[in-house]
Amino acid sequence: MPALAYVAYVVDYEGDTHVYVQIADILRRRVSKLDSGHPVPSEADIQYEFGVARTTARRAVHVLREEGLIYTVQGEGTFVGTPEEAPRKQRKVPLYQQIATDITDQIKAGRFLPRRPIPGETALVKQYDVARETVRRAMALLREQGWIYTVAQRGSYVSPKESWPQD
Repeated sequence: MPALAYVAYVVDYEGDTHVYVQIADILRRRVSKLDSGHPVPSEADIQYEFGVARTTARRAVHVLREEGLIYTVQGEGTFVGTPEEAPRKQRKVPLYQQIATDITDQIKAGRFLPRRPIPGETALVKQYDVARETVRRAMALLREQGWIYTVAQRGSYVSPKESWPQD
């Protein structure tokens, strides 16, 4: 059985080529080996792997999206190809709703207590490995349903039990 060689790509942080362009080149090589519809690493994954800011990761993804090599579906991720060539199966439940359900389950189980804070956006982005906007949509849904309320400059808190939705 032939051994698969791992080829490491190095980013030259001090060079004359923008870091996001170098990362886009590396990602371009990687996605060229994947089938249409295959998921692409998230911006958070790219940020972690290359030790760059979120905006640098976002710019690298943007380059490939503009070239038509990948496409993004809000709340679901980024995929190889174009939506027309690789219609992937729709998730039964959008990611933000999955996160909201998970937080609701934790509230019901007593992990988050009434009138006490829930983790902030940054912590939830890391915990669920999603974009900030996905967490914001989950939080908005929880507020709309009555599970949480937000205090400006303080954070989000579990609503009093009498305010919880009736199942």
